[in-house]
Amino acid sequence: MAKRPFTKRAGFYVPRELPEVPDHPVEAKERPYNSTIIPIAKSLMKAQGIRLTVFGAENIPLEGPALLAINHTGYYDFIFGGIPAHLRGRRLVRFMSKKEIFDAPVAGPLMRAMKHLPVDRSAGASSLLDAVERLRAGQLVGIFPEATISRSFELKEFKNGAARIAAEADAPLIPMVIWGSQRIWTKGHPKRLGRTNTPVFIRIGEPIDPSGSPDEAIARLKDAMQVLLDRVKDDYTRAYGPFPAGEYWIPAEDGGSAPTLIDARRIDTEAKAAKAAKAEKKAAAKLDKRADAKLGNARSFIDMVKEKLRR
Repeated sequence: MAKRPFTKRAGFYVPRELPEVPDHPVEAKERPYNSTIIPIAKSLMKAQGIRLTVFGAENIPLEGPALLAINHTGYYDFIFGGIPAHLRGRRLVRFMSKKEIFDAPVAGPLMRAMKHLPVDRSAGASSLLDAVERLRAGQLVGIFPEATISRSFELKEFKNGAARIAAEADAPLIPMVIWGSQRIWTKGHPKRLGRTNTPVFIRIGEPIDPSGSPDEAIARLKDAMQVLLDRVKDDYTRAYGPFPAGEYWIPAEDGGSAPTLIDARRIDTEAKAAKAAKAEKKAAAKLDKRADAKLGNARSFIDMVKEKLRR
């Protein structure tokens, strides 16, 4: 009887030939990231019935730095993107994420405890330097070159920061793609956080040469990630398809109802403008309230309640 091509390792499916490796001497013992947060995340995925299969984990180094460049289709990508490193001696990935998450009351302390890197988009150079320093210290750093979730589920325009960071730190630039994450929780669609038994595939490629100009290097990275994405989508469909036409999580070019890259760009622009307008309106209301208070025109809480009752 032929052996099954996959085996379960640390709760995830991997090719049987993936070598077992010892724990990283430092990262595997780190608290609370490895001792508490990762076990909680694994329990969450188990409760949801998520079946995660990882290809190419051997491309994650057992020691030393690497910059992991990951496509971005859903909010669980921050969880899934760390799994291949977990399979390589329980290594840890420090993700670059927008500063606003670090300001949140619950998520912020967790992000800092896991030593992730805040990205201030108004001062991007500082964030790049922080990532370079982490790599020089021998850490694994995760970056999403698309910066935000791709509503089309295709690779959208890449920022060249990944190439600049890897070149400056002289660290391997490793492409990674995730497929299936958008079926669980993505932008513009309802969350599916129950026991959905959703399969997710991750494929990691060999390091990309970051030399030359940042634009040339980022083009090589995107080409490599496109090859990985095409392959992982094909593998996913062969393993779990065929899927009905018009599925929201499948790109338009593959017969799904996701917006095209052009339409997704328009939706993003409109959403950004609406968010800015809302923030501006909120700031104006706050200024008006302060001005009224200084002029002695501020309404009491009782006055506001009475006004609502009259309606």
